[in-house]
Amino acid sequence: MNPPTDCISPITEEIIISGLKKEINAEFYTAITRPPIVYRGNPFQIEVGIAYGGDLLKDELIRLMRFANRVPLLYQQSACATFRSVVSTKWNSYGLSQSKGALPVGPIIILIHIASVWVPFTSESKEAIAHYPEIIKEIKLALQECGRKLVAYIRKTRRATEQKERINLFEKYIPEVASSLANLTDINKKELQEGLNKILNKSLKQILSEGDLNLESEKE
Repeated sequence: MNPPTDCISPITEEIIISGLKKEINAEFYTAITRPPIVYRGNPFQIEVGIAYGGDLLKDELIRLMRFANRVPLLYQQSACATFRSVVSTKWNSYGLSQSKGALPVGPIIILIHIASVWVPFTSESKEAIAHYPEIIKEIKLALQECGRKLVAYIRKTRRATEQKERINLFEKYIPEVASSLANLTDINKKELQEGLNKILNKSLKQILSEGDLNLESEKE
């Protein structure tokens, strides 16, 4: 029989997102709390949070924040199972650039938390988590869930931005279009220009609504 899993204490998605918002000025936040599972008789639970965009730099390696039972892990990052899980995830599929065997590059911070009755540290200094296959698998599944939400947001905002650019381009030519239509239809140029501006503003509001450019978090 598996041991009970109600003895571990996750941070929860809401608190992770709230904490990221408090410390990081980003444009998109999301978090995942995986269901608890058991490895070698020990229950554990993985959580992942992501902050993207905003003030974060685009051309630098992502920042990885590691926690075990709510305690930050500050050293030996490259020896940690969290680091291996991030590096082995294919971030190119989620809108980020990544070289083989390296952290991805992009305006993103990733938070990874493991809650367990017994965290398998690599040494007595408790600075890195051992490479247990069960733990790495759960971390990667959480990263992939967050990655799918991230790429959906990136595609949505990119599509809305392209549509706005097309509308702004059309706006420049409204006076000329109104003038040409006035010559063809004998309708007052001012009326035509006002009508075209109304259509343009209506389309812009629809794009902002559908694209949700002010989206801060997205949950399934």
